Amino acid sequence: MSLSIRPATPADAALILAFVRELADYEKLLHEVEAGLADIERDLFGPNPRVFCDIAEWDGAPAGFALWFYNYSTFRGRHGLYVEDLYVRPAYRGRGITRALMRHLARRCVEEGLGRFEWWVLNWNEPAIRFYRSIGAAPMDEWTVQRVTGDALKALAEG
Repeated sequence: MSLSIRPATPADAALILAFVRELADYEKLLHEVEAGLADIERDLFGPNPRVFCDIAEWDGAPAGFALWFYNYSTFRGRHGLYVEDLYVRPAYRGRGITRALMRHLARRCVEEGLGRFEWWVLNWNEPAIRFYRSIGAAPMDEWTVQRVTGDALKALAEG
């Protein structure tokens, strides 16, 4: 059995959307997915992509993905890498694929001189939290995520 990790290509757009939907279903958030194939094609493979994706394959079959983008730390004075989505299909779990994806992204951070590597995890997702602790991640408990969307976003924009 072999694992390979490769950058996503435009031919992977439907697969990426399928992974997003599978992750959302696992997180009990499928009802919140608005993204469509055109969004994935535009944002990952358009003329100026600002989000990127790596595909994990097990013996050539799509097993998981990491969707990420660069952020910036004014405190560190350097860019960082933020993982928006990380998912391995249930049939492929327990084979080290998640660890390999995280190692792959950590190597990118080190090679590019990035200042940090970040992601969110749902508070109820104990298996993921245990895994993240095992690779040295530290919770940022003193921070609370804030979000403005929908009508509240429009109202804020209109002043």
